[in-house]
Amino acid sequence: MSSSQLGDLGSGAGKGGGGGGSIREAGGSFGKMEAAREEEYFYKKQKDQLERLKNDQIHQAEFHHQQIKEHEEAIQRHKKFLENLGK
Repeated sequence: MSSSQLGDLGSGAGKGGGGGGSIREAGGSFGKMEAAREEEYFYKKQKDQLERLKNDQIHQAEFHHQQIKEHEEAIQRHKKFLENLGK
């Protein structure tokens, strides 16, 4: 048995799990079900945010690789121009 004084999420006000709204304050199975839905909502929201962050980082890396390629090509053009200028 846990030494914690807190109850489960949705177990009702005054039991460590309340304060999340009238359904959760009432406790019982509806409170626990609502708490589980809230947890699932925030889990999915965080998962979506991480996926968007990952995709954004991938796109940024691709953009920078393309920029490197374009700059290397520009350097080669300028070197070739300088070689031809000296002739």
